Amino acid sequence: MKKRINRAKDKLIKYIKRVKVEHLIKKYIDNNVIFLTFVLTCVLNSTLLRFFTMHTIENYLAFKPILADVTILILVGSFGYLFKPKNRFLYFMICEIFFTAICMINSCYYTFYTSFASVSMLSLTQYITSVGDAVVENVMQPKDFVYLIGPIILVINHIRIKKKSYYKKIETKPERKKRTIKTLTVGGVLAVLFSVTLTPLDVTRFAKQWNREYIVMRFGIYIYQFNDVVTSLQPKINSLFGYDNAMKSFKEYYENTSDEPQKNEYSNIFEGKNVLVIHAESMQTNLLDLEFNGNPVVPNLKKLASEGMFFSNFYSQVSVGTSSDSELTYNTSLMPTQSGTAFVSYFDRDYNATPKYMSELGYYTFCMHANNADFWNRRNMYEHLGYQKFFSKETYKVDKENVVGLGLSDKEFFKQSVEKLKDVNSKQDKWYGLMIMLSNHTPFSDVEKYGKFDVDIKEKSSDEEAGEISHPYMEGTKLGNYFKSAHYADEALGELFVSLEENGLLDNTVVVLYGDHDARLPKREYNYMYNYDKETNKMYDKTDERYKEYDSYQYELGRKVPFIIWTKDMKDTKLNMEVKNVMGMYDVMPTLGNMFGFYNKYQLGHDIFNIKDDNIVVFPTGNWVTNKVYYNSQKEEYLSLDNSAISEDEIKKNSEYASKLLNVSNNIITYDLIAKLKQEKEILNYKEGE
Repeated sequence: MKKRINRAKDKLIKYIKRVKVEHLIKKYIDNNVIFLTFVLTCVLNSTLLRFFTMHTIENYLAFKPILADVTILILVGSFGYLFKPKNRFLYFMICEIFFTAICMINSCYYTFYTSFASVSMLSLTQYITSVGDAVVENVMQPKDFVYLIGPIILVINHIRIKKKSYYKKIETKPERKKRTIKTLTVGGVLAVLFSVTLTPLDVTRFAKQWNREYIVMRFGIYIYQFNDVVTSLQPKINSLFGYDNAMKSFKEYYENTSDEPQKNEYSNIFEGKNVLVIHAESMQTNLLDLEFNGNPVVPNLKKLASEGMFFSNFYSQVSVGTSSDSELTYNTSLMPTQSGTAFVSYFDRDYNATPKYMSELGYYTFCMHANNADFWNRRNMYEHLGYQKFFSKETYKVDKENVVGLGLSDKEFFKQSVEKLKDVNSKQDKWYGLMIMLSNHTPFSDVEKYGKFDVDIKEKSSDEEAGEISHPYMEGTKLGNYFKSAHYADEALGELFVSLEENGLLDNTVVVLYGDHDARLPKREYNYMYNYDKETNKMYDKTDERYKEYDSYQYELGRKVPFIIWTKDMKDTKLNMEVKNVMGMYDVMPTLGNMFGFYNKYQLGHDIFNIKDDNIVVFPTGNWVTNKVYYNSQKEEYLSLDNSAISEDEIKKNSEYASKLLNVSNNIITYDLIAKLKQEKEILNYKEGE
């Protein structure tokens, strides 16, 4: 009997405690409706952002970023209690809109750049109007408006509780102060707990802010964005305090670098020849092997590759500056900057650039691009790269009839450029010129002007009277439109070479062609391409045995761009070859420098014919690739490319090299170290001569 009484007593106590706890929870929720709505909706938005950008459950439901988001939101939200209840909604609404904007902007930004937004890129908003169609069509998508659910729910809750005179019932002024302190304390405790979960690698990458996806995966989008503000201001702060360390690491990095180039069988092979460089907008290597119904997408590019020196394992290394980053790395063998873009934020630096070296060799250097001279700040940057003349949009005849995409069509651009080139050739002994294409720029929507090129699947019908059957396949898709656009650009290239030959401009001339970056189209477009079911005009289901998994590694490795060196007398010579060793844009300057007779001691890349199989290509994200392995620093995972075993020591060694290279490159540009080093040497030489 006594045992029964005790059990009943225990049950009663537990019940009372449970009721009390439930009562306290209910009371807290009732008194903090707006605060809780703010926190929960902002966490929902940040989770949705990871879902739409990183796609895998382990990323968007990961514990670390959720804890980080909750912590920052509680700390920010705690200050709302300092306001009177009737004014509190306004504070939380402003905060809600701010955090919603962070998610929406990053969602749009990630769609186009496959990276997260940076405050340092605000200086580039002046260029948005020039690519407005690309922004609307390729960037703004229905998913980017989902985040508005946060402010909507907050407003609905505000209206609902206001009708119940909620704001008149809740706490007095002394209670507001207590609640602020308590909430701050909770936020502080969570901050400590979050800090305990961090590894040294997390902290290092957070400080450097290079690998943005990694930071968002570990710290959440809100802390990432606050850190980005600090990082964006860092160059100005560092210019006052960080110069000595930057110069020290710069000298150490190059202390064993020779002042003389390493010779090989291609040294000075093109010495004295004219050079025509073609910047092929958004052209990818995989186009060369692609055809529809027996019709190649880029037959002229394919012909150049077969006749010249074709680097088939070549990668662009762009960051948010896209085409301008590509030009920077091509010309200087440096990497894009950590914040902003070199063309806009650091155009006034002293660059060791290919046009400068070619000028020193007696070449007349120029660039042709039928776009606004101030787009990407090219007018100013080109002067510091060493171009003597810039033939920009103002020197071309542009009207509605000859525009394709964002500006003057490539066909008309080449036609008018050849006339300018004839004039240059008649007046100059040697020349080095860059032609920048434009028609194959995203959003690839000017389809009616690309000409006839079908991207469907045609096959004979079993019914002879029905004739040929056409399955839509890539028709009407963004990727299909890209193929049409690339085919048009390739036709323009074909016409250019015919015109150059007719005017004798290919004599004694080396043509260098590079793709500036990939098409910037999402992975799902390729998934559709590889898994199209012509019977249903849909994708194969993932459970279908015919389904081909196109994962993130295939997507990244598929972003190769063409790099070709060609002359008219190259076919069937030792220069007519395919170079399969992995190569990056920063390897172009050293490779061409050896062929034409100039050398930059402070290049980051290597002459591919010296380094060959030992090369490594580092990307601005910290990812890297060799002939043997592709390493994803965000996921800390690698993919073996030749099925060989990869040691942890090799991964560590290459990752440390990548980090050091990115740091040195950023310091060279940010602190203008090449110019500073020249000044130091001049002062030293002056003192020694006294």
